[in-house]
This record gives sequence, structure tokens and C-alpha cells, in this order.
Amino acid sequence: MDEGFFQRVYDVVRQIPRGRVTTYGQIARMIGEPRKARYVGFAMHASPGMAGGVPCHRVVFADGRLAPGFAFGGPDEQRRMLEEEGVSFLSSGKVDLRRCGWPQVD
Repeated sequence: MDEGFFQRVYDVVRQIPRGRVTTYGQIARMIGEPRKARYVGFAMHASPGMAGGVPCHRVVFADGRLAPGFAFGGPDEQRRMLEEEGVSFLSSGKVDLRRCGWPQVD
């Protein structure tokens, strides 16, 4: 993957509002690369994180699961960060995408 791809991913992730999440696949579609959700994951793993202004903890799997290998402290840390922002979780432990997904569709 080229640096340009990663930068486009980071540009979208920086737009995710506090208290919202989006999915790897949604980001891939937003940058015009609908078949590259896995590469979005690679970009998230390589990101500078909040230190670089990239809130990668706000990116989850399509079913609302958290990334098991969250690069900045594991899924427990990702959940803590999201809960701190007001993201709600279902009893299954998945993010409530209907309530907290971004962008929201009416």
C-alpha cells in the first residue's frame, strides 16, 4: 500500500466525531476503495494514533466488534476510550452501531 492510501484513510478517520464510530469497510468505501477494508486495518495499525490526531479507536468491525489487536493497549483500552466518549455497547459487547455509527443515515 502506498502512503497516499494511508493518508486518505487518516483524513477520513480524523472526521469521525467524538462519541461515534465507523467501520473499516465504510472507510474503504468513503475513499473510493470499497474492496480494501483489510488495508484500512493495516493503516489503522500503522497510524500515529491520537498523538498524530488520528482517533483510530473509533474504527470497528462491520458487526460492531472491537479489534482484538488494538494497537494502543488492546480491545479493553479501545472500549474504555469509546465509553469515555459516550459510545454505547450492546449486551454482546459490540458497539451499538445504530446509535453510534457515523455517518448516520436517516
